[in-house]
Amino acid sequence: MHGFVAVYLREMLILKYRFKRQLAGMAISPLLYLITFGYAMGDLIRFGEQSYLHFLLPGLVAMASMTQAFAIATDINVARFYWNIFEEFQTSPISNLSYVAGETLAGMTRALLGVLVILVLALPFGVVLCYGPLFWLAVLLNCFVFASLAVAMAMLVKSHADQSLLTNFIITPMAFLGGTFFPVDKLPAWIQAALHCLPLTHASSAIRASSLGQQPRLIDYLVLLGIGLVFFWLALHSVNRARD
Repeated sequence: MHGFVAVYLREMLILKYRFKRQLAGMAISPLLYLITFGYAMGDLIRFGEQSYLHFLLPGLVAMASMTQAFAIATDINVARFYWNIFEEFQTSPISNLSYVAGETLAGMTRALLGVLVILVLALPFGVVLCYGPLFWLAVLLNCFVFASLAVAMAMLVKSHADQSLLTNFIITPMAFLGGTFFPVDKLPAWIQAALHCLPLTHASSAIRASSLGQQPRLIDYLVLLGIGLVFFWLALHSVNRARD
């Protein structure tokens, strides 16, 4: 338990030191999306009675919770290859489970901060949605999925350059294809089937439905939980291999 807290607090101290820069970085992309796609096109595109801005905001929440949670991989990667922090953890009385849990929770914390930044940025645009328990549950599950994946990938890659490739080939395509900017159900059936294999598609669906006052699908939450547990086990297995 103490090892888990130590790992988590270390990441929070780093976040505190970089807080202003991190906050600015978390705000730039969502603000640009809100202005260009949401505000400028909000009156031109509508989904039923909803403006495109109301459709877009939950997608941005899903995307930000993914990218910010996965960003913990970069910090782990830098600490591992340049600061040799992982070697220090290897010699300390910290279990692998504590290490994975601490880093995963740190990634989730960063992602939740990114989500709060988006919700605050949306206020001047007049977008206020329903932020009930089901909304935050979907956000937390999405954070858990990608923070766990981040820890696993950070342990598997062999260099810092490989980490950038993973982001370019996995996270970036998912950010645009996971139902963030357009409704997946408008696509051909075979594309829908492929996109429903992506965890972000389920996160976008659950977050959007709950934030718009609709009833989200239980299957979306179950898929996110299942994938998150698999990725967490993969992260634990990757740390075990890295230590060996």
